[in-house]
Amino acid sequence: MASARGTTIQDGVTFFGRVHKKGGILEDERWFAAALLSPTAVLLGLFIAYPFFEGIWLSLTNTRVGVPGEFVGLRNFEKVWNDSIFREAVWNTCWYTFVTTVIKLILGLWLAQLLNRNFKGKALVRAFVLLPFIIPTVLSTFAWKWMFDPTFSVLNWMLFHAGIITTRINWLGDPDLAFSAIIVVNVWRGLPFYAISLLAGLQTISPELQEAAAIDGANGWQRFRHITWPLLLPVTLVVTLFSVIQTFADFQLVYVLTGGGPANATHLFATYAYQIGIGTGLLSEGAAISLAIFPVLMAVVVLQLMYIRRVETR
Repeated sequence: MASARGTTIQDGVTFFGRVHKKGGILEDERWFAAALLSPTAVLLGLFIAYPFFEGIWLSLTNTRVGVPGEFVGLRNFEKVWNDSIFREAVWNTCWYTFVTTVIKLILGLWLAQLLNRNFKGKALVRAFVLLPFIIPTVLSTFAWKWMFDPTFSVLNWMLFHAGIITTRINWLGDPDLAFSAIIVVNVWRGLPFYAISLLAGLQTISPELQEAAAIDGANGWQRFRHITWPLLLPVTLVVTLFSVIQTFADFQLVYVLTGGGPANATHLFATYAYQIGIGTGLLSEGAAISLAIFPVLMAVVVLQLMYIRRVETR
């Protein structure tokens, strides 16, 4: 039974003159796969795994800027938990994430439905909708900070000339207004991500299903509830999962707008960890604050992934 280079024989496959049994793992392919994956593994190890485990070790010591520190166990976590500002940051982060996620989901779904229609200039409008998402966060947030400025605020100017207010509003100087302001800016920035992602999901739904339901007498709400929403649910869950993770770890937007103020009213996990770890030089406590978010995010991710798997296997 003769074999030639690069040809198939009865009991095996030849690769570069070597015969390998069918059904087994080809040694050449295994080494080739390892070579292709090694750069990714190195990058993940250097920029994800190493900082993560270094952060864990840092949170278990009393390291400060210029002082190596010693192992102190869970003392930093105990100190952080007894910190009233940290507890306020926990509540702020959870409430901030919940409110912005719900608003972005509702508005994003509505906007995706509008963009899914046929109208003149559709491509231009879809590109324009992406602007808040593609503009650098710091740059767009500085623009919003100017809009909220009590002296030069364009919002105050518009409200004053409309006869709604008679005195200037210090949008970022009042705790309640400042928190509402960061919610508005986060929704403005995150809405395009929801809209375009859900639009992509809507375009995978066959129009014939909608037409058949309309012929059977279903109105717009019934078609959305029984056809569009069930088919769009897997995409919606994935988009929501990414949004929750990103919002929980939000830093740039809040830091530029308020810096966590006024009176720590808008501190989130990331901004408070930065203030403690970098602002005061207590690196270990800052690391402990940052890691406090990990169990919450892990629980959210696991629950959502379990629900997504259950939805997809129905």
